[in-house]
Amino acid sequence: MLNKYARGFFTRVLTPFAAMLLRWGVSPDAVTLIGTAGSVAGALVFFPRGEFFWGTITITLFIFSDLVDGNMARQAGRSSKWGAFLDSSLDRVADAAIFGGLAMWYAGKGDNDILCAVSIFCLASGQVVSYTKARGESLGFPVNVSGLVERAERLVISLVAAGFAGLHKFGVPYIEWLLPVALWVVAVGSLVTVAQRMLTVRREAAELEAAGAAEGVE
Repeated sequence: MLNKYARGFFTRVLTPFAAMLLRWGVSPDAVTLIGTAGSVAGALVFFPRGEFFWGTITITLFIFSDLVDGNMARQAGRSSKWGAFLDSSLDRVADAAIFGGLAMWYAGKGDNDILCAVSIFCLASGQVVSYTKARGESLGFPVNVSGLVERAERLVISLVAAGFAGLHKFGVPYIEWLLPVALWVVAVGSLVTVAQRMLTVRREAAELEAAGAAEGVE
């Protein structure tokens, strides 16, 4: 849902900025690399220290590169399979850094082994959510399901909760509990999404086999 509506809105908003970068001679691949590096740095510098507010602000600023680079490629007429591959691959790196940074916090000063494990599960399950779709499509299945929690939902839920939880250091009471709740929501939602995609591929495989058997009979 977020991919469908929010991406279209922000793409329109960021189009002039993308055009300006092209005029300056910046390439879409450079924006992808800079955006990933900034997101990773924000996650691994701020989150392990419990600086969730500033970490979220930093990551959010750089994560918009995911919309800008594609916009630039379309405007320049340079959309390519390499660009799509690079973008998708580095998205996984940024996601891993975000949940890895949270896991480092809970393994260290956050002192909560359960939430550390939940953060690691969010990291791993997010990768599996992407893999199930990519692997299914590589085998020729349409994987015609979005799933409950895709990348956009994982990031919005986690980063919004982390940002608000960071306000605890500014004196806002009890708000730090938003982040643990969000991590559990993402963990459960990701598990459901993996199950949805696996069941979809299983159904599509069965339908394909049945169609092949029917053609053989004819």
